[in-house]
Amino acid sequence: MENEKEIKEEEINEKASPEENQEEAAQDNKGAQGGEPAPDSAVADAEKKAKDWEDKYLRLYAEFDNFKKRTQREKDARYADAVIDTVNELLTVKDNLERALATPAESEEAKKIREGVSLVYKQMQDVLTKLGVTEIKALGEQFDPNLHNAVMHVEDDAVDDNTVVEEFMKGYMYKDKRVVRHSMVKVAN
Repeated sequence: MENEKEIKEEEINEKASPEENQEEAAQDNKGAQGGEPAPDSAVADAEKKAKDWEDKYLRLYAEFDNFKKRTQREKDARYADAVIDTVNELLTVKDNLERALATPAESEEAKKIREGVSLVYKQMQDVLTKLGVTEIKALGEQFDPNLHNAVMHVEDDAVDDNTVVEEFMKGYMYKDKRVVRHSMVKVAN
């Protein structure tokens, strides 16, 4: 008899409305998940977090790349400043070597000294070339205030206006970008 009673209760439960069955199923699902959000929501949250981290990573990478480039530029500028300052001091020595070579050597001893000075001058020229220091062309060129320092003017109809007619002191550039020393020149008007 008891078996018959249980079978009748099951039949009554099966005849319950579909709405009641859905409510029971929803409660069973909530209990199984522990009140957590649906799996689709968790995936969306994870994707959002992944995109946020990717964005942070890309920004940090770009910032670090810019830092490296800026640091390299600053390092190059400091090196160029050091080279220019050093070369500027050495140019007076080079000028004196040129003056010594321009002096005529009459005795045999003076010729030997002149030859030694010539070798030192060539060595200095090679060092400056290795460093990227070149002479600024001035004689016969148009006057450029960025490269030349006009210390005299002369009236000369044989040459065009603003043409350099005489160079008193040679000028030099570092890597064809920065002036180490301006050429001191005489300009025709």
